[in-house]
Amino acid sequence: MSRPRTLVSPLLSGVFCQCDPPHFAHEAQQSRAAALAADPCGGALCGGPEHERRLQILFQELDVNKDGAICINDLAVGLKRLGVHRTELELRKIVKAGDKDQDGQLDFEEFVHYLRDHEKKLRLVFRSLDKKNDGRIDAQEIMQSLRDLGVNISEQQAEKILKRIRTGHRWGPVAHMDKNGTMTIDWNEWRDYHLLHPAENIPEIILYWKHSTIFDVGENLIVPDEFTVEEIQTGMWWRHLVAGGGAGAVSRTCTAPLDRLKVLMQVHASRSNNMSIVGGFTHMLREGGWRSLWRGNGINVIKIGPESAIKFMAYEQIKRFIGSDQETLGIHERLVAGSLAGVIAQSSIYPMEVLKTRMALRKTGQYQGMLDCGKKMLLKEGVSAFYKGYVPNMLGIIPYAGIDLAVYETLKNAWLQRYATSSADPGVFVLLACGTISSTCGQLASYPLALVRTRMQAQASVEGAPQSSMSNLFKHIIKTEGAFGLYRGLAPNFMKVIPAVSISYVVYENLKLTLGVTSR
Repeated sequence: MSRPRTLVSPLLSGVFCQCDPPHFAHEAQQSRAAALAADPCGGALCGGPEHERRLQILFQELDVNKDGAICINDLAVGLKRLGVHRTELELRKIVKAGDKDQDGQLDFEEFVHYLRDHEKKLRLVFRSLDKKNDGRIDAQEIMQSLRDLGVNISEQQAEKILKRIRTGHRWGPVAHMDKNGTMTIDWNEWRDYHLLHPAENIPEIILYWKHSTIFDVGENLIVPDEFTVEEIQTGMWWRHLVAGGGAGAVSRTCTAPLDRLKVLMQVHASRSNNMSIVGGFTHMLREGGWRSLWRGNGINVIKIGPESAIKFMAYEQIKRFIGSDQETLGIHERLVAGSLAGVIAQSSIYPMEVLKTRMALRKTGQYQGMLDCGKKMLLKEGVSAFYKGYVPNMLGIIPYAGIDLAVYETLKNAWLQRYATSSADPGVFVLLACGTISSTCGQLASYPLALVRTRMQAQASVEGAPQSSMSNLFKHIIKTEGAFGLYRGLAPNFMKVIPAVSISYVVYENLKLTLGVTSR
């Protein structure tokens, strides 16, 4: 059987193996995509003598100035001669991706290495899009893949994507009409179109729109981010988590005075004691000096590591448990898996949450440190003291995570629909704005439960305070302070969102460079 026609010049398509991929009987229902993945001679770079010669010919054709290396200008001129049109930004991405020695150009070895790595990525993307596992992509599969990422498009829009994957290029894959009239693209067409193309749109959405890993507003209740297959296989995921943990530590330390003021207002403010922001800061400075502004911050930073690690591992296990073998989960599945992972992580580190509240509320000289605080709580109140407020804390995960995820995905979807014509990269300001708005909405929805949790955690530390249950505490606040009483401390909490998000983003980006994160 002859090899399916390709969409590029014979010189370009010739860099791939010319062997026919294995075919299976129709009854076996084994897809051509699976065969391509299993067989190194199924259209991959096979590395034989003839193939080496073809690569040399292509390299020489692209090496316009004949200096033994391909620069951006060489690529632009060489590809144009071959009928391939790429923007300057795309050409820069190609050179940057393959330039191992950082000299601004690709030698033959770097060129071959880039092609090999790039085809592996393309194969992963093709398989993730090929939901039916039949070796072809149709409009319904495009719609489903984007819907899994929270992006809803019409069938007409999906067919436009199939007709020309990247808007604005004159050269693109021709969608075939199969027997039932459905437009489809096979592996050869997909691969040939994306040859020497720097981006694959579906994974780009995951790469550029990370949320919970980057932003830290002091409450680690957000649904965990998705990681691409490439990030997991290369070990980049743990570098992302370390960078996110470091960013959270710096962010929480910088906004700790506002966080402590929030806790004081949640516990002590009332109609009879209307604590203002200025009054609260004045009280803290008079009682313990400027160092008292950071009480409780130590334990708040320490708990980032175990909480993030436990949540990530739990999230990955829950994904497997619910039977998902896809690279990404749907929105509803993400909410369920993320909420359950949050419950597991919060349950594991909850005693640290109680310690953080007690340390923030302590008076000068009351405790010598975190260990002393924990020891005195254990002797005086027993083990149960470390789980006070546990129920409202767990209940608060669902509205916080659900609304944060829904708002973030809605904003992401709106931006991608309107502005993502050539790249899924939203830029710094769009990402910060989406993260700030979604986190604010999530906090607003769960704030009454967070306030009741804090008051229950603090009950034993406030002299004369009744030991109330969650329902009785809600009733007491509504009766004595009205609905407004459930939002005490909301002002300093919102004041810290923008600086917290901004600081965590800047630190995260710098730590990524230090740790060598290369997936974006």
